[in-house]
Amino acid sequence: MLHLFLQLFEECLAADYREVENAANYAYRREETEKGERLFIFFEKSHGVTDWLNNLDFSARPYKEMDPVWSCHAGFLRVWSSVKKYLTPHMLDPSVTEVTVVGYSHGGALAVLCHEYLWFHRPDLRERILGVGFGAPRVLYGCVPPEIALRWEHFYVIRNANDPVTHLPPRFTGYCHVGNLVEIGRKSDYDGVNAHRPESYRAELKRLIHSEE
Repeated sequence: MLHLFLQLFEECLAADYREVENAANYAYRREETEKGERLFIFFEKSHGVTDWLNNLDFSARPYKEMDPVWSCHAGFLRVWSSVKKYLTPHMLDPSVTEVTVVGYSHGGALAVLCHEYLWFHRPDLRERILGVGFGAPRVLYGCVPPEIALRWEHFYVIRNANDPVTHLPPRFTGYCHVGNLVEIGRKSDYDGVNAHRPESYRAELKRLIHSEE
């Protein structure tokens, strides 16, 4: 799994992103498989003022499209609502038989919402949806019922050491992570800022891979 995480992280960093409303940056590619097509979706890290304004909009909003209703980070929901319409034709295409969703930092939060959208709208793919958020912040608000949390059964939040972004919004504000939290790196090796850098994630994933060989 570590090799796959590293491969997806490198591809997420190198993707050719398209920017749409609310400074939402996404990329995708499709590849043929024996059983159909595999769709890869990537979301970019923060890189501008609009991204940071959305990141800091901690207010909770109900995600009314889903049943039952659950609440999430208003800023991330705003950006996801902007980019969703561009990806929906690919996500709902019946020729797509497997999907991988990847994001880094701000993009990791969008990956959380994208993963859930796929789970909800593509029940035929639920065992073939993989999501990964590198250095992703918290997205969901409140106590998440088990039947809702199950939607991220195949989603992984990768946290390097004491990466501060993965601790935002603070837990005391009511936000939580969903999916599987995978902790890499040693806290003693990094200060907060350096723990979030892409080169730090790359180095720690490589170190773990080498330690298993």
